[in-house]
Amino acid sequence: MKYDFDEVIARQGTGCVKWDESPSTDVIPLWVADMDFAVAPAIQEAIKRRAQHPVFGYTYVQEDYYAAVISWFQRRHGWKIKREWMLYTIGVVPAMSVAIKALTMPGERVLILSPDYNCFFSSIKNNGCEVAESVLRLNRNIQNRFEVDWQDFEAQCANEKTTVFLLCNPHNPTGRVWIREELQQMADICHRHGVRIVSDEIHCELIMPGHTFVPMGTVDEDAIILNSPSKSFNIAGLQMANIICQDAETRRRLDRAININEVCDVNPFAPEAVKAAYNDSEEWIDALNLYLWDNYSALCDFVAHHLPQWKVMPLEGTYLVWVDVSACCDACCDSVATYCEELLEKAKVWLNPGTMYGPTSGEGYLRINIACPRSLLMEALERIRKLTKK
Repeated sequence: MKYDFDEVIARQGTGCVKWDESPSTDVIPLWVADMDFAVAPAIQEAIKRRAQHPVFGYTYVQEDYYAAVISWFQRRHGWKIKREWMLYTIGVVPAMSVAIKALTMPGERVLILSPDYNCFFSSIKNNGCEVAESVLRLNRNIQNRFEVDWQDFEAQCANEKTTVFLLCNPHNPTGRVWIREELQQMADICHRHGVRIVSDEIHCELIMPGHTFVPMGTVDEDAIILNSPSKSFNIAGLQMANIICQDAETRRRLDRAININEVCDVNPFAPEAVKAAYNDSEEWIDALNLYLWDNYSALCDFVAHHLPQWKVMPLEGTYLVWVDVSACCDACCDSVATYCEELLEKAKVWLNPGTMYGPTSGEGYLRINIACPRSLLMEALERIRKLTKK
């Protein structure tokens, strides 16, 4: 089946965060991690079928839901999940807060690889813990690839206050897809120092050609895994995610934290969408990844010819491109935040400043969401080019 990712779908007026929060109707929003593509046909049909029943009461998640998740990860990623390992909740960010609450005491340190997803910072602080940042190193000898500073990572884990390592796999915002050897080294270091791993794997289906996603659960049996098809299949608004934990006692604590945080009830449409995604939409996600790769290639080509001040980082996974714009910041403004404000005000393109993902480690970078029809992406880049020429 052919899927039309080039179709421009008007989202204004639908209560859409990405478009309806824009300061004006002529802004192209490439900021929040939300795709502008129609969801897979099987998901649309599943929602329609459920909507035909006129009662939308409290939802009991049935066994075919768990079967769909288990089947997907076994055939797609070679990971054999057992039914009893699974807990569900309303989203990966709530799941993250649940895991921190279950595994830490206030005042302890939670380690992240910085720059990192901005909600990592807030979830850690909201649970009374300290953020410990191990800053990724840029390896300019390997195509500007971000890598773990292993000496610093171990030093952070060795701190007696560090009890949890919160991993983003694949990594947002740098676009890294961690290979098995890197994940094993993370696990080995964490085990040496009694640090539990919580792995956010929400972007795990968004993998670019030549790269392979490795679930942390296949590397470390003690890891707590957070996943959801919400990003990959563009169903974030339906709100459903899974926590996968092999240890029964830890799972009991997680389940208790789900109820303490009151994030245990999902809406009646979410399980149907998840089943349709995992059971009937594999062809769609494969086509999507190829389209995203072509978008990334188009962006790289445009930047090479028209925005030489920009340095685009390699994209291995996610649809979020990390770009070094420090040369532009040095030339026209005092920070990347100011640069992004100028792009929004004058070019009408909304991008996220890198400082959202690390006040220090993200300075000089911005993040671009390329999950939109190519015509919108190219129009946004053309607007930036025109502004930069002035």
